[in-house]
Formats: sequence, C-alpha cells, structure tokens
Amino acid sequence: MARIIYFSNDYCTHDHRFLSSIKAGGHEVYHLRLEYNHRQSEDRPVPEGVEIISWAGGKGYFHWRDLPKLVISLRKVIKQIKPDIVHAGPIQTCAFIAVLTGFRPIFTMSWAFDLLEYIHRGKWWQWVTRYTLKRSTFFTSDANVTQASAHSYGMNNAHTVVFPWGVNLEKFNPNGRDKLLGKENSFTLFCNRSWEPRYGVDLLARAFVKAVQTRPELNMIMLGSGSQGSRIRNILLNGGVLARVTFGGRISQIDLPRWYHWADLYISPSHIDGSSVSLLEALACGLPCLVSDIPANKEWVTEGKNGWLFEDDNVEELTTKILQAIEQRKSLFKLGLESRAIAEKRADWKKNARKLLSTYDTILKLA
Repeated sequence: MARIIYFSNDYCTHDHRFLSSIKAGGHEVYHLRLEYNHRQSEDRPVPEGVEIISWAGGKGYFHWRDLPKLVISLRKVIKQIKPDIVHAGPIQTCAFIAVLTGFRPIFTMSWAFDLLEYIHRGKWWQWVTRYTLKRSTFFTSDANVTQASAHSYGMNNAHTVVFPWGVNLEKFNPNGRDKLLGKENSFTLFCNRSWEPRYGVDLLARAFVKAVQTRPELNMIMLGSGSQGSRIRNILLNGGVLARVTFGGRISQIDLPRWYHWADLYISPSHIDGSSVSLLEALACGLPCLVSDIPANKEWVTEGKNGWLFEDDNVEELTTKILQAIEQRKSLFKLGLESRAIAEKRADWKKNARKLLSTYDTILKLA
C-alpha cells in the first residue's frame, strides 16, 4: 500500500473515477484540489475513505500571483502526509506546483487541453510545460496525440503510459436501446459536450439548422451548459428549430445512460480532445458516432465502420454527414454493435484502472 496525493484542478466525474479506483486498489488516498468551481458537474461526494486535504488552494479560482503561496502550502502538506507519490495534473497548474515543491516522484497526468490548447497561449505556457515534464518522474495521458506532444516538450517516452480513462461498461450499455430504433417519423441527434469554444457545439447548432431544412423529422438532444449558451440558443432560435431541441442541462451519472438510449446518432464537433469520455460512453451504449476528424477521435471512430468523420470546423460537411446517417438508418444498428465491441475491447475502465495501479508500482521502483 502506498500513500498517494491526488492533485487535480477541481472535482469532476473523472476525479471521482480515479479516486475510487486508487482507493479500491488498496492505497491511502489524499485529495487536493486547486480550484473550487460552483458549477462542478459531479454530484457524487468524494469516495468514502479518501481524505480531503485543506490547504491554501481549493477555495476559488487559480491566479498566477498565488503561485508562491500555493507552493509553500503544498510543501507543508507533503511534509505532514509524507506521500510515496504525488499524482498531479493538468500540467501547467497542478503538476507545475507539485514539481516546484522539490518532491519526487511526481506522476504527471495530462488532461488533453493542457497539451493541445494551453501550450499555444504563449512562451510562458510552453516554458512551464517543458519545465514540468522534464522534472516529472512519470507521465500519463489518454491518447497517443497527447503522448506525442509531451515527448516533444521533453518527456522521456520510456516513462510514459497511455490508457483511455474509460467507462463503466455495466452501467453504459445498449440494453433497451434497440426498442427505440427504427422510428421512420423521427431521427434524434445527441450531444453532451460543454458549450465552450473548444468543443464546437455552436458548429453543431448551425449544421442542425441546415439539416432540418432537408429532413424535417430531425430532433436533437443537447445536454450541458457553458459560456456559449446564449450564442447557441440564438442560432437555433433564429434558424426556427429551437422547438426541435431538448435541453437536458446537467445530468447526473446515474441518469445519463438513458439519455444516450433515446438517440439515433451521437455527435462530437470538438476542435480539441483526448479520448473523450462522452464519446466512449456513446460507444459503450451502442451508438454510431459522427465526430470531427481530429487525431484523438480517429483513434475511436472509423469511417463507415462504427460511424463517420467530418472535417473539423466544416459546417457544410457536418450537415452532409448528418443527412448521410439518416439515409443509412437501416445500418445504424450494425454500426452500433461495432461501437460496443470497440468499447469492450479498449474502453473498459475496470481494465484500464489496473494500468494506473501497475504504473504506481513502476514509479515506486524508479523512486
């Protein structure tokens, strides 16, 4: 058994998954959060047996001016707990702070956007990324594209591991979905990406407006919320299709699977992503998927096999592919079976969690 400090930006569904698995693996787990977001999406409490650490952070939003205070506070936490490993990410915030304490071993975890978006913010972000990765003992990410980026910023590939964060295949499954398929008088799209610029939901709204002009049986389910909420609703309103959209808001993990079951086609128009957990949930629920052709999505969706790809940020091609999916509705069940098979092979969190725990063993041997 090892003592693990798990240090992340806030507390979300992904954190709950990791904390639960680390604790179930027999380790002593301490949860440290950098920020406190009042809109957090995870409604389940921190798993039983995980100790929540009180420190200088975790009370509001992160500001660079607080960096010295946070480093000093984390040093005190480390001195008190005496962890065997500090597991930290995103790279430029949590992992950077952890590295600055001087403690080792540091297990740095990418959250995808840190290596695909933040590094383009300027030289300071690039310097922090390189500084952190060169001083990390081990690194993990959920997609090959982020591993390659980490390597380009100085991370030793021999000390990296890639595994999708995965889903609970028992909870997310196709059971009952076949009873909802084959409806000739309707066709339902589903998207639960956050309404933020990186996820391209505004692009989907524009494509939906265009597609409805050709196929009036189209409907759409949109879950979540975000800073582009007004923009997205205005696109739908001005396009005359607002009444065709069901807005579910933020859905608990308990209720989420049935929302996938109501859909005919899952869509992710994301511009930036690792192995999207919502995509993996859709695959596990037996949904054919229409996704942007960014590298991480192409690791999961193959054109014509379990869905379709469209050129990133191309509203015309997205519209065409939606209409193509409707024309091929009789083949959707077969594509959905392939989606489920892919999820069972590569997206099972029970299996992938074992990779996390075995990586801890590797790190402790390196320390």
